[in-house]
Amino acid sequence: MTNTISIQMLRVLEEAVTKPPIPYEPHKHSLKAWVMYCLRERGFKVVYAQNADFAIESKGKDKVYFKVSTNKEDVNNSCSWIVWDSIEQIASVIP
Repeated sequence: MTNTISIQMLRVLEEAVTKPPIPYEPHKHSLKAWVMYCLRERGFKVVYAQNADFAIESKGKDKVYFKVSTNKEDVNNSCSWIVWDSIEQIASVIP
């Protein structure tokens, strides 16, 4: 188990949520479901995580754990985060 993100992976993650295949529409889907869809569309293997919203599994079987939120105040050091800014209408990745 690990929670380190390489710079290359971080760039791809950021692009997956800042240039998504579909827009985030809170009235249609949850933030978690939208993020997982965007990541899967970019080829990430998104898997279950007990203490996070989901994990991304790499080829080396290492996992990077993520939680999602619409509130930046929720962010802590427990794992990586993807936060939706409803004012700017953009998601950001916080390793």
